[in-house]
Formats: sequence, C-alpha cells, structure tokens
Amino acid sequence: MTDLLLAAATTKVDAVVFATAAVLVLAGALGVVLSRNAVHAALSLVGTLFGVAVLFVAQHAHFLAAVQVIVYAGAIVVLFLFVIMLLGVDREEDVEVEELRGQRPAAAIIAVLLLAEIVLLGRTEWVTGAKSVAGRASGEGENIEKLAESIFTRYLLPFEITSVLLVIAVVGAVVLARRPTRQSGDTE
Repeated sequence: MTDLLLAAATTKVDAVVFATAAVLVLAGALGVVLSRNAVHAALSLVGTLFGVAVLFVAQHAHFLAAVQVIVYAGAIVVLFLFVIMLLGVDREEDVEVEELRGQRPAAAIIAVLLLAEIVLLGRTEWVTGAKSVAGRASGEGENIEKLAESIFTRYLLPFEITSVLLVIAVVGAVVLARRPTRQSGDTE
C-alpha cells in the first residue's frame, strides 16, 4: 500500500514538473518567434533551453541536462548575444523602408509543407534508419563513457572541424562589425 501511495505521489510530482517545464519551453519558444528585439529573442531562447534541461532531468538524463545548460544556454546563446551586440542588430528595423518581397508567401508555403509532413509522419510507422556505425549503445559501461569514446576516437575530426567553424564564425562576425578607424583629417 505504501509503495502504491509513493508511486501516485511521484506521478503527481512528475506531472507538475513536466507541466511547468513544458510551459517554460513553450513560452520561451513563443518569445523567440514573436520578439521584435533580437536580444529579447536570445534571452527567450535561454528560457527554452533551461526548460528542456529540466525535462532531461525528469527523464533521468542528467548528462544531457548538463550539456544543455553548459553548451547551449551557456556558450551558444552567449555567442549569439555577443554577435548581436557586436553587429548592432538589436535595433528595430523598419520593414516599410526595406521590404522583403516574397518572404511571407514563401513562409506560408513552407508552413503548409511542414504541417503536411507532420501529418504524414503521424500516420506512418517510424523508421529507425540504418545500423549504427559506432556500435551498440547498450551493453557494459556507462553511456557517457561510450559517448566520449565515440566522439574522441571515431568522430574526433568532425568534432574538431565543428569547433574550428565556430571560431571562424566569431572571428568573421568581429571583422564584419569592426568600424574603420577615422583619420585625423576626416570629417563627416
């Protein structure tokens, strides 16, 4: 009887945690999409990523939750904010002056295609894909050890190329944002 009560209490707590994290994720996602200010959108993305980390913890995927917070919320969003602030795109743009023709019809067509894809995928049986080239994830040892061995042996080159590409992106943003220095005789 005590086990049954404990299981029911755990289920209620899990449901509350899930509902709270789901609301946080959805509110953050809406903030990303609906914010007119790029800085506010990036901060809403942080809220979304923290909500996803809470959902990982609820599923006992503590390593993924830590990676979610450290890598995505901690590094990638900070990189986004750095580039946004550096480039000065945190100011509102006047859409009337610089209209992007065809963007709204293209977005509507893509939205309809994505909705059709979701409906079609919901009606079919899921395909698991090809056999793993890195070996089975189950078996002896911890998942983190298997992941680390896979990343730092078989996938070391793509891992390092990705880090180099991120550094190149930051350097490129700094170069693009750099304003030319004025000479002492220049006037506006």
